[in-house]
Amino acid sequence: MRIAINNITVKYCYPIPSLDDMLDELHGAKLFSKLDLQSGYHHIRMREGDEWKTAFKTKIGLCECSIMPFGLSNAPSTFMWLMNEVLRPFLGNFVIVYFDDILVYNKGVEEHTQHFRRVCEVLRRQKLYGKLEKCDFFSPKEIFLSYVVSKDGISVDESKVRSFHGLASFYRRSVKSFSTIVASLIECIKQGSFEWTQSAQNAFEKIKECLCRSRILDLPYFNQLFEVECDARGVGIGVVLVQNKRPIAYFSEKLNESKKNYSTYEKEFYAIVRGLDHCSHYLSPKQFVLHSDHQALKHINGQNKLNPRHAQWMPSQEDMPCLLSVGQEC
Repeated sequence: MRIAINNITVKYCYPIPSLDDMLDELHGAKLFSKLDLQSGYHHIRMREGDEWKTAFKTKIGLCECSIMPFGLSNAPSTFMWLMNEVLRPFLGNFVIVYFDDILVYNKGVEEHTQHFRRVCEVLRRQKLYGKLEKCDFFSPKEIFLSYVVSKDGISVDESKVRSFHGLASFYRRSVKSFSTIVASLIECIKQGSFEWTQSAQNAFEKIKECLCRSRILDLPYFNQLFEVECDARGVGIGVVLVQNKRPIAYFSEKLNESKKNYSTYEKEFYAIVRGLDHCSHYLSPKQFVLHSDHQALKHINGQNKLNPRHAQWMPSQEDMPCLLSVGQEC
């Protein structure tokens, strides 16, 4: 129904407000109240005589929408027009509105009380009702459109960053050096120390780019030679499983504080250990090629004495029939 009617609808190009412009209006505000309207679109009645245009099939016959449904191409512009008309006297003074999200802002409690009451009276007259569990009143800090606004300014909503990191992590198999790229994001979302930095912003943009441009991963042929490329750089390690010069899978890990103190040799060695462990179900028991760019690692099997840490790592390499290629990538 919606696709068909949208294809023949004359578009209503009512402007949607700029988020940046709205947030700029909050300068100097110290107190905030947020109202979230319940089923916003459903407050608007379909024009009488146009209901048949929204008809859809059900098992009991055809039904029509008497109120504006979600999915119509002009629904967002129509609803935004309604909110601007209803709250027009307050816009730019002590109210910003973005679809069904309304934010009342002021410097003092008394002033905020008066303005908040006026907004509620207008909404009641227009029969626009809020969803109480999504509303917040007289708060010095408020989450509005995924930003945290307060007297100190505007900051990023920590929960949204955590949510993005969780989503991005789901696709880490498809992104080379994923853990190294998102290291700055992880630092931001540590409990009790959230702070959005430029490096975090750069990591956010980089991981979005990587996800959008990620290479197609080949499916493995278990009767052909596998190659593993291991590398350690900065705050993380990266591993690529390759076959016929095409990636099969990526693995990465952010180094903790103690591992960051490893020498370059140890970091490269650790990358090999973790890489072989992660890819073991692909590699064992057939021979494969292991690539590393640290020259000293080619002598690892010939050492008579190993420190306890290296001795603990050795079995993961010794149990697998690999050909070590130093200084070359796959």
